[in-house]
Amino acid sequence: MLSYFRGIVNNLNINNNRYVVILEINNIGYEIQIPSRFARELDINSTTEIQIFTHFQVRDDQPILYGFSTAAERDLFRQLTAISGIGSQSAIALIDTLGLEDLVQAIVTGNIRLLTKTPGVGQKTAERIALELKTKLAQWRISAGINFETNHFLANGEIIADLEMTLLALGYTKNEIQQAISVISQDNLLQKNPHVEEWIRSAIAFLSLNI
Repeated sequence: MLSYFRGIVNNLNINNNRYVVILEINNIGYEIQIPSRFARELDINSTTEIQIFTHFQVRDDQPILYGFSTAAERDLFRQLTAISGIGSQSAIALIDTLGLEDLVQAIVTGNIRLLTKTPGVGQKTAERIALELKTKLAQWRISAGINFETNHFLANGEIIADLEMTLLALGYTKNEIQQAISVISQDNLLQKNPHVEEWIRSAIAFLSLNI
């Protein structure tokens, strides 16, 4: 039911950190709550049609449409909200904080520390997510076309956490840090290096050249 909508972005509203896009289809505007990651990709001045994969929910007698940039994101949202205690806003926050591929990998590898970086997701909630979805997502990600190597940097959340804290203390912004991590994590030799000092050295070298 209501698998996806295709239309033109009419407007984008932000209320209490919730992003709601108005998608116009045949002169009718549909309100669809979307992750902020998706919102940043939208061009409200464009007249080109876009496709939004949707999930329809009725809560407290109020119908709500949630929208995602891909079917895989929408399906992961559904799997997250099927867990007891995980509401729609927590599921969106998880997708927003980590992104699709990194979130799936964090769950499959049981990276609790990384999952708890999501606002509102504590230790017990993260453990429950990993426990209930680890096996399901390990199989589902293949059919969804989500590929990653098990030795990817996310498998060692402590190194990344220490790296982030060090760089923050040095005055780098979160955006700069995430950019550095995204780049240096592609280094195959660094991925196998368990010493956080080498990660810090590589990140600073990258940031020094690109800032």
